[in-house]
Amino acid sequence: MTRLRLMTLATASLAALTLGACASTGATLNEAPHAQHAYANHESEFEADRQAILAMAGEYEVTFDFTEFLPIDAAYELADPKVTPAREVVYVIADEGDFISLQHLLLVGDLEDPFVVKHWRQDWAYEPDRLMAYRGFGAWEMDDLSADQSHGAWSQTVYQVDDSPRYAGIARWEHAPEASTWEPARSWRPLPRRDATTRDDYDVIEAVNRHTILEWGWTHEQDNSKLVLRDGEERELVREHGINTYRRYDLEGDHAARTYWDGTQDYWADVRAVWDDILENADRFTAEDDAEGTMLYMPVLNEGQAVLDGEQDSAAAFSNAADVMEAQITVDGEPLEVE
Repeated sequence: MTRLRLMTLATASLAALTLGACASTGATLNEAPHAQHAYANHESEFEADRQAILAMAGEYEVTFDFTEFLPIDAAYELADPKVTPAREVVYVIADEGDFISLQHLLLVGDLEDPFVVKHWRQDWAYEPDRLMAYRGFGAWEMDDLSADQSHGAWSQTVYQVDDSPRYAGIARWEHAPEASTWEPARSWRPLPRRDATTRDDYDVIEAVNRHTILEWGWTHEQDNSKLVLRDGEERELVREHGINTYRRYDLEGDHAARTYWDGTQDYWADVRAVWDDILENADRFTAEDDAEGTMLYMPVLNEGQAVLDGEQDSAAAFSNAADVMEAQITVDGEPLEVE
């Protein structure tokens, strides 16, 4: 049964209980204003949450801006700021009511005929039962959530370009006339590629991941602490602020994003299904990779490009990707088996 079906049944059950309560006391619905008001507020807040999430889809001129500002280690020298402009298309690839998936695609190079790079993905789930947590050194665990933690809240799970998981958080949306904001508690995540490809002096980022939806677009802020986990101790190296700014823009060459996704979406659906099964059923998993992406990241991405280029069909590409995934992923201590 789908999440949307479950939500519909739950809504119907609540309505039936309200009617039953009124009948047993001889009251009418008009005489149960508090119940009606609470129900209406819940529905209104849920829809406001959904619209905030869906508003992140579209075409954008983007600036990725990361600046280290506070050395915690006295001997540490601040790295140069990293500011990167980009053009990005964000598609809604799933909307089941209480589950929304947004796929980001980068447009690179020529404005009219760009090369498309599959970028990150964000999945949003309403009142989830579990949440992914990164433990460092390529290992993740699934944590159970209490009813209080989950009530009225949305989880966001972020995936890398090869659809392997990266980090997750849970929070309730806050809505105001000028902006909607979602801000979860601090959580760990692997090194970003911008650092993983150039340095090895820290092991994990502890971050606050803040999304703000505005009239002109949206922002993705990150309050980062870069942590060293070696030699059996945890110490903070430096603090960094990141802000990714997405400004709505009618992009030239956006047809290339549609061509890429139309040509590869079946392949990526198969890859996602493997990870969906792991996150739904496993308690712990690991994924090995290196900064150059030669173990998991680049081969899986390249198989999608081969499908787009007509070099092989989706089934053959997924079979090759599955071999790579089985070699590099463990689930509850055992090597992954892709069915």
